Amino acid sequence: MSCAHAAGIRPATFGVLRLPRNIVVGAQQRFAIADIAAELGDSVLICTDPRLAASDELQTLVTSLESRKLSVRVYGETQAELPTPGIVACVEELKGQDIDVVIGFGGGSCMDMAKVVSVLLTHGGQPSDYYGEFAVPGPVKPVIALPTTAGTGSEATAIAVVSDPALGMKMGISSPHIIPFAAVCDPELTYTCPAPLTAATGADTFVHLVESFTAITREPTRTLANERVFVGKNVLTDSLALDGIRLLGRSLATAYKDPGNTEARADMMLAALYGGIVLSNAGTAAAHAIQYPVGALTHTPHGVGVGLLLPYVVRHNFSAIEPQLAQIADALGREIKGLSVRSAAIAGVEAIDEVIATIELPATLQDLGVQEGDLGQIARLSLNSKRLIDNNPVPLDLESVTSIVNAAYAGDRTIR
Repeated sequence: MSCAHAAGIRPATFGVLRLPRNIVVGAQQRFAIADIAAELGDSVLICTDPRLAASDELQTLVTSLESRKLSVRVYGETQAELPTPGIVACVEELKGQDIDVVIGFGGGSCMDMAKVVSVLLTHGGQPSDYYGEFAVPGPVKPVIALPTTAGTGSEATAIAVVSDPALGMKMGISSPHIIPFAAVCDPELTYTCPAPLTAATGADTFVHLVESFTAITREPTRTLANERVFVGKNVLTDSLALDGIRLLGRSLATAYKDPGNTEARADMMLAALYGGIVLSNAGTAAAHAIQYPVGALTHTPHGVGVGLLLPYVVRHNFSAIEPQLAQIADALGREIKGLSVRSAAIAGVEAIDEVIATIELPATLQDLGVQEGDLGQIARLSLNSKRLIDNNPVPLDLESVTSIVNAAYAGDRTIR
């Protein structure tokens, strides 16, 4: 696929925006789920994790569904990072039962669990049958996504990420068919998130927004939208990404330091939704590709890893994304009037650094426990995420990924 930047093309009118059919945002809106589900069938499966399965919020959700005469089954054993044996176990438990609607209640793993279970209930097989892009053959049972963190954006995405023990790595299932039927984003469900979780999920949102806004710009061929789930930077995702960056810039630090601030929590829930929408259409890039092996090696949260890596990735990409970094500077409240594009772009990089520092993320890969001897393997494994590597605004090979990894290990934040 040729690159529009290299060809001198500005595809200002090309855009792709695949979305849930219903998006409902706001405090108390979780109570709208019963009405949405009742229009879709009679039997509901809720996929959640052990902590939420024992929560008052889950019981309230079940009660509201049952008040609409729906039969409700809860699978409360969803595990973090979504190992595939747990998905298969859930589907095995459901044999012989009719399920009309699947609700994902929780963080990204719970919502992705609902997506993959829906695929398997509809089309059969194993999760591995659907790895990659466009492998889901048709529509699936409708999914309603109810996030309890402001981070992954999975409530709006065309991707589910699973951990495959047989392969020893994370794999993605990417298809427009798995975008939830409805995304119900109620910030009240995030009020009790502890500060470290707010930081990790907020960093994940930030990286979704920045990487999608600075992704490769592809030549808008007639077949691009059918060839790729994630098409690169485009006119429809850009405005959402910038709006999300503005929301996050004014509210992430507040949500982290003052978790009871309802306005900040509402901003972050909306920013996370926007992050999910833009990553699902434009796609993310190098920070995500490198985090996968880093996360597998260090067992650290995904959001912490991508947030740590973002400052080094934007520096590596700097020459290709100066105009976008200038816009990010403006969105994050930096005064750029009268500055050259390069100076404004440097202000954008510094503003990105400040967001990451404010939520007290580790600054280097050393801080995560990575050893110098691990760096070569991390760089090599990063290249396995071809979809993410290909989406980077500058071409990446082993040498260039190694340079990013080395900088992130040493804490080298030089802008070249």
